[in-house]
Amino acid sequence: MTLLLLLILTGPVDPTVELTPVVETAAEQPQEKAKEPDKTSEEKKPPTPPHTGILALLDGLRLDITHIPSTTNLYIALGGGGLALGAHPFDQDFNAHLRSHYTLVNDIYAPAKYYGDTPEQIALSLGTYAYGRIFDQPKVSHLGMDLLRAQAITEILVEPIKLATWRLRPDGSNHQSFPSGHAAVTFAGATVLERHLGWKKAALAYLIASYVASSRLHDNRHYLSDVVFGAAVGTIAGRTVTEHGRETWTIVPEAVPGGAGILVMKVR
Repeated sequence: MTLLLLLILTGPVDPTVELTPVVETAAEQPQEKAKEPDKTSEEKKPPTPPHTGILALLDGLRLDITHIPSTTNLYIALGGGGLALGAHPFDQDFNAHLRSHYTLVNDIYAPAKYYGDTPEQIALSLGTYAYGRIFDQPKVSHLGMDLLRAQAITEILVEPIKLATWRLRPDGSNHQSFPSGHAAVTFAGATVLERHLGWKKAALAYLIASYVASSRLHDNRHYLSDVVFGAAVGTIAGRTVTEHGRETWTIVPEAVPGGAGILVMKVR
């Protein structure tokens, strides 16, 4: 089942200053090194682009499509495909364990189909993007822009796979079972939030994505392997729109003797 996606992805040290001890014991004490702030999480975040308008959004989406084939995405697809294959033997019986006759459980799962629906996800992404643009907050509009692009990449990946596999849903409603679009779209959003905000602030988003994915089993709309691979597809989409920011090509005009030229640079 993963074959289609796999085809898509293929200086010198400063001299030490001598201390004049005022008190001998104080001079002999080792000086405590000032702790440098941890830059790992900051370096991981995608850099905020100079422009976050509609044209930048569309151009970014164009680049995203070309960046889908990558080694990282191939590994995620192989991992997701392996987990889905491992879950496949449990597909027929797993949903029965999640379905409940208790009203409370059914009420808890009831909103999940809306949280993971594409129109609702796009509305939330548009709201984030619009807020950043209206109040001149580039980081917020950049987050909204990446969320919108992640939704688009998710649809670009999910729909062809659904048509290619043509798997019947467990409730027999149609042949759009593999992979789960709800799982894909929510995990795509959670991945974008994790890349922008870090694991701690994105933990709730991953919990919501897991809640939405499990609701598809409770509602008997997908098999276990559907939601497992859907989560992998969403992760691919989220990472695709946030990973290539440090290594892109830019073209700028440059003055040269006797006229003008075009400078092509690779930005890391």
